[in-house]
Amino acid sequence: MQLNKKKSRFHKITAIGMVAIFFFTQAEAQQTTVNGSGIVPTNDVKDVFRKVFKKKTDTSKISKPPRFAILPSFGYNPSFGVVIGAKLSAGKQYGNTENTDYSIFGMEALYTSKGIITVQARHNVFTAGNKFNFQGNWQLSKFGIIDYGIGTGNNNYHRNEFVVNDYPTTNGDSSFPIKYTYIRFFEKVYRKIGPHLFAGGGIGLGIYSSIKDKMQSDSFNTPHQYYSLQNGFNPKKYSANSFLFAIQYNTREHPLRSYGGIYADINLRFNQRWLGSTKNAVQLQYDFRKYWSLSKRNPAHVLAIWNWASFKLAGELPYLAMPSTGSDTYARSGRGYTIGYFKGPSFAYFETEYRFPITRDKFLSGVCFINSQTAADAGNSNLFSSWAMGYGAGLRILLQKESRSTVCIDFSKGNYGSSGIFFGLNEVF
Repeated sequence: MQLNKKKSRFHKITAIGMVAIFFFTQAEAQQTTVNGSGIVPTNDVKDVFRKVFKKKTDTSKISKPPRFAILPSFGYNPSFGVVIGAKLSAGKQYGNTENTDYSIFGMEALYTSKGIITVQARHNVFTAGNKFNFQGNWQLSKFGIIDYGIGTGNNNYHRNEFVVNDYPTTNGDSSFPIKYTYIRFFEKVYRKIGPHLFAGGGIGLGIYSSIKDKMQSDSFNTPHQYYSLQNGFNPKKYSANSFLFAIQYNTREHPLRSYGGIYADINLRFNQRWLGSTKNAVQLQYDFRKYWSLSKRNPAHVLAIWNWASFKLAGELPYLAMPSTGSDTYARSGRGYTIGYFKGPSFAYFETEYRFPITRDKFLSGVCFINSQTAADAGNSNLFSSWAMGYGAGLRILLQKESRSTVCIDFSKGNYGSSGIFFGLNEVF
């Protein structure tokens, strides 16, 4: 009872703090941004570096916008060892800025001292005039996750864990580390069919092999082993290969850090044996994002919402292919928990974030956020009966003002004593 009172008091203090930050920054937004006779210029890391070291800009040279940004990453987990890696983001304009959206590319590489290695590449490319849009997610990995079973109603989760990026720094008795080899090839092609409206399709290959449950024994079945045997999957290897149909509506003002607009993407996905899938299945998946600028004077004050969901309509899904925490395209959902913490045949995620500048030159910004997720049980029922919450705040450092690329540092708390610090490149959504 005393613990619940402390948690309740902490939630109230956090809520009051977030409201105070909101009104303080709103008051700042109404103040003039004019300093003397000129508007305060936007400064990024390069500008600050020049000021600190008193380097003058060579005005005789034509300035070219930077093409990429890079962020090192690190962590530690007892099962996987010391984790090191890097994330890279790049962008390019393939047409006129008035009728062509900005194209973005991302790459991530990760290595651990106990044999985990992964390379992942993503892209979202718009051709001139937005005639075509190509979205892809390719991955080759010897990967690992810390598994906690299916659903969000399980009360046996490891408590009081601290997360750094993707992995907890300790493993509890109720966690189940899994190592596996993973090949993913996911590619969609859209054709513009109307103002901001696209239709298309694609193919997705998810091949899982050499799966090892570290807690599996002759006398004990892990959640992965039990589910696989119950649903006719080989616990050592399986595939989820599919074709899909998709509709997209996109009015976002910018793909990396939007000040306004809507992004909506709806997919109907068919896992098929003739494509190499272990079993047939049908899923309805969607990704919805909405952005409101709260200040005409300073549009960087933004309220943003995100709803990502996947619903199993028919068939059976392999355990590791089920939608889960962090299984969105950029693996950014669920701050407060590790990747794969919650999972189920059907899954829904909601997040609200308030973004605000801290310094007038926009070099430093902040965010406050709250999220919730729910997962169905193994029988694909009780989807909305139990929720896992997460909330926190973060700092943004403007890496490149031309592309609005930022370094993200977030601290978040979740249920069951889970908390952590999360580093990222560019906004979460």
